[in-house]
Parts: sequence; C-alpha cells; structure tokens
Amino acid sequence: MGGLIQLAVANPFWVWAAVAALILATEVATGSGWLLWPAASAAAVAIAAQLFPQLGWVGAVVLCAGLTIVTTLLARRFWPPHQPGDAHDINDNTARLVGHHGKAVADFRDRSGRVFIDGKEWAAELDEDAVLAHGAPVEVTGVSGTRLRVRPAR
Repeated sequence: MGGLIQLAVANPFWVWAAVAALILATEVATGSGWLLWPAASAAAVAIAAQLFPQLGWVGAVVLCAGLTIVTTLLARRFWPPHQPGDAHDINDNTARLVGHHGKAVADFRDRSGRVFIDGKEWAAELDEDAVLAHGAPVEVTGVSGTRLRVRPAR
C-alpha cells in the first residue's frame, strides 16, 4: 500500500487521468450529462499537475472543485436544455406520419374517412371543410388520438 501511495505522490498526472477516466466511464454508463464536466475538470487538473508540479494535492483538489463548479454552471447557462417534447417517441407510429403524403381510400363524409399512407390504411379526419374524393392526395397535419388529421395536399 505504501508503494501505491508513493507512486500517486510521484505521478499526480496519472492519478488525475484515472479519476477523469472513471468519472467519464460513469457518465457514459449513465448518460446523465452531469458527470461530463467533472470528468473534463479532472482531465484539466491532470494536465495542470503535469505542468505545475508545485500545485500539490490540496491545490489540485481545490482546482478540480473550482473547475467543476465553473464548468457545470457555464454548461447550464450556455448548453441548450433537452426538451423531451421535441422528439417523437420511437414507439409512437402515428406522430411520425406528420408531414407525410398519402391518398384517400374512399370519399370523405362529414370530414371523416380513411387514408392510405406508408403502406397502411388509417382513420382520418379533415382539418378544413373540403371535399375529398377517392384517390385524392392528402397530407398529414397532426394526430388526434388514433385518427390522423389531414388536409388536401397542395
């Protein structure tokens, strides 16, 4: 154990590089985004420990803590937050159809009918008062429950 401590004291670069690698591996495993900045800070301290050996362990720990706080706050300030509502759910097969084009399977009655899009037939309702005949091109504008909202394609 004494030899390991002597090795760490003699080579602080490798200790801080190992700390950075462990934190980064934890970040990769969890995908939280919060551990990226402490890992970068530990890597920066590894470089600082190599360039400035007089920094010492106390100075290195203080530098790592300070860099972690600063980089985390800057990341929160300048990194755009993830908006869960922006991305479609991979299992939501209707939301992915918005913007797609298809054809009316039959005449629409009372703004209601069926459309054929991407190899499937879907229940649909018209967004606007229009007459859609069999085979008319449509564009999906949204989803209402299990029904697609469509309009005549332009």
